[in-house]
Amino acid sequence: MSMTNPRVQQLLAIVARAYDRKSWHGTNLRGSIRGLDPAVAARRPGAGRHNIWELVVHAAYWKYVVWRRLVGEKRGSFPLEGSNWFTRPAPGQAGPEAWKRDVALLGRTHADLIDVVGGLADRDLDRKSRGASVSPFELIAGVAAHDLYHAGQIQVIKRLVAGES
Repeated sequence: MSMTNPRVQQLLAIVARAYDRKSWHGTNLRGSIRGLDPAVAARRPGAGRHNIWELVVHAAYWKYVVWRRLVGEKRGSFPLEGSNWFTRPAPGQAGPEAWKRDVALLGRTHADLIDVVGGLADRDLDRKSRGASVSPFELIAGVAAHDLYHAGQIQVIKRLVAGES
């Protein structure tokens, strides 16, 4: 991990606060799903709307996308078939084990991303790869914003579906 690069350390802190570290803004992504019952995670706030479970897998997918872009990996290496949005729970898999697997997927993709970001040098943060429209710095900061966006969305959905009970 790059202990001498203050920009990398700053990005790591931003990503950590958005995902699972205490911060001033309130609930982060991991905190928004801590202890959540899979039945609640599977409930839709409305017809045609994404449920919390789908948001969790969607967040995992985009952490993977940023990781993939940073390491130069080809598309298609995400553990689930498809991209961006994944119907959850999968048919016949609404139980606690399936929920735990998808939450663990989010944790693994986060850890993989942190490992790669920690190994970056300052010069890597602003260097766009061929064909890229954004820099690694923008990708990493963006995935933190993405986590927080969906953490807030999850908090709202929890209130909405709790009102239906």
